Amino acid sequence: MKVVVLGGCGDMALVAVNLLNNEADVEELCIADINYEKAKKLASERAPKATAAKIDAMKPETITELVKDYDVALGFVGPFYMFEKKIANACIEAGTNYVSIMDDYDAYLEVIQLDEKAKQAGVTCICGLGNSPGITNILAKKGYLSMDEPEKINISWTGGSDEDIGPANIKHVLHIFSGTTLQWKNGHEVRVKTGTARKIVEFPAPINKVPVYYTGHAESVSVPRNLKGLKEVTLHGGAHPAYISRLAILVGKLGLTNTPKKRERLANFFTPIEKAGVFSKGGVDKSVFRIDAYGKKDGKPVHHYYTGVGHIAEITSIPCVEAALMMARGELKNPGIHAAESALEPDDFLPRLEKRGVVLNYYE
Repeated sequence: MKVVVLGGCGDMALVAVNLLNNEADVEELCIADINYEKAKKLASERAPKATAAKIDAMKPETITELVKDYDVALGFVGPFYMFEKKIANACIEAGTNYVSIMDDYDAYLEVIQLDEKAKQAGVTCICGLGNSPGITNILAKKGYLSMDEPEKINISWTGGSDEDIGPANIKHVLHIFSGTTLQWKNGHEVRVKTGTARKIVEFPAPINKVPVYYTGHAESVSVPRNLKGLKEVTLHGGAHPAYISRLAILVGKLGLTNTPKKRERLANFFTPIEKAGVFSKGGVDKSVFRIDAYGKKDGKPVHHYYTGVGHIAEITSIPCVEAALMMARGELKNPGIHAAESALEPDDFLPRLEKRGVVLNYYE
């Protein structure tokens, strides 16, 4: 099979590149990025399978021209609220299946507008298959299916500050703590202010208890659309140490992150601080998530919950890689635009992730 990783030079993508390079049936692996020199270096270090290509997400035709020669494309190009719809559309026009780690709620709402176009082209796109959204959605579906009458799903995540995240993730954090987002309450979609609805969640070690807040991830818009009948779906996110979340909320309230240009400037300010290790002091090098599902089974109230922990790049890359391989091997054919929960079944997909080292815990 021939696989191309779009944005393959990014911090989140390197794990995916290495995993794909080690797959026996991946015959050709293209590392595609706007930074062509870095892509060539990475490809040379992974010879003979790997090649390099230059793409520019501002010029989607460069992506269409490239991916038409590949069995599947993986998407790591952010910010997703700017590029996901353009890149998915480029892959649809090329007739190439696509799976991404897209995580912004507004990007999901935009890209699902391409659903009919993808179906007509016979192209399967899974937009949002990292750890959150991604693994979290599939665990939400597991909880949903475990009950006769599922009612409520609360999803929470926290990132450790001692992870190597890079400037793209800084911009993402500034975006998801800026402005408003959507949550599902009393069977309806409601708009709420990011950084509100603070609550303390008990996560796995080493993070344990930490405050989380409404953030602009995609689960709270995709899950109620795909898992029908739920009264509530919420998404809370945070950071460890907790002051990082409070800082992101503060700059959002001050209006310093309400446009892409402002986020770019602030990310440029924070990146050298992050690289110097200022934010990592007191933090940990793991990220976590937790899904709480409530409902009824056999007429009785039940509460099932699931947790996961791992290095952010690993738990983000592994699900994306696994789904891409399934597509290229012909195991996953479901044309259209999908979130993780509409494309994949928990009992099939979660064991695949665990075989690759993703640590998941089930409490039912």
